[in-house]
Amino acid sequence: MARKKREEECPSIPGWLISFGDLMSLLLTFFILLYAMSTVDVTKALKFLSYFQGEPKYKPLRISVVQPIVPFSTDVIKKIKRRIKRLLPNSAYQISTTTKYVIVRLFNDVIFPGNGYKLTSAARGALEEIAFILNDLQNRDKFIIKVQGHAFINKELPLTAGVQDVWDLSVKRAEAVAFFLMQKGVNSSLFFISGYGDTKPLYTWNNPLLKRRNNRVEILIEVERRLSS
Repeated sequence: MARKKREEECPSIPGWLISFGDLMSLLLTFFILLYAMSTVDVTKALKFLSYFQGEPKYKPLRISVVQPIVPFSTDVIKKIKRRIKRLLPNSAYQISTTTKYVIVRLFNDVIFPGNGYKLTSAARGALEEIAFILNDLQNRDKFIIKVQGHAFINKELPLTAGVQDVWDLSVKRAEAVAFFLMQKGVNSSLFFISGYGDTKPLYTWNNPLLKRRNNRVEILIEVERRLSS
């Protein structure tokens, strides 16, 4: 009898109460999560806490605004576009950028005649502008210049004397661009020259106009570190 009486004095918890308790715990966790993810006004929060800390007066924090730093590539691409767009049509070049480097593509329709590797007058004018920008950067930044040639021989035109194949032509085109920039004062130790023949086309569609743009020289200006702000 004593055991039965003790069981009656301590009745079991209803099943719904356990579910209700779990629900309340989940709701509390949910609201705590919302508060943690919300944007807190630091000034108001510190002022609110000062009432509990017994501070007679609240002094706001000093907040300073830092000017945004313009990425190296963004700065360079604006200067290059501004200077060469006056000399070359839009179809003659293409400029791409990332946070680390700028790549300038010069297409053969304007840069080199036919299957040759001699720079046209238009190409020389554009490269002079690029050299001007690079000379200015040499005093402020540490960077390297990768000049890459790509050649797709037009079989309808004669091959330039002294050119053996697409590999040789791609290297000669890269050298022509790099040597011209060096002649305009750009430090020769910054250059890396390479030729890829016809192994890296930009466009693979069977479109004559697009295929012509595979003939190109690419100038990659890759920053290593900034010497001054």
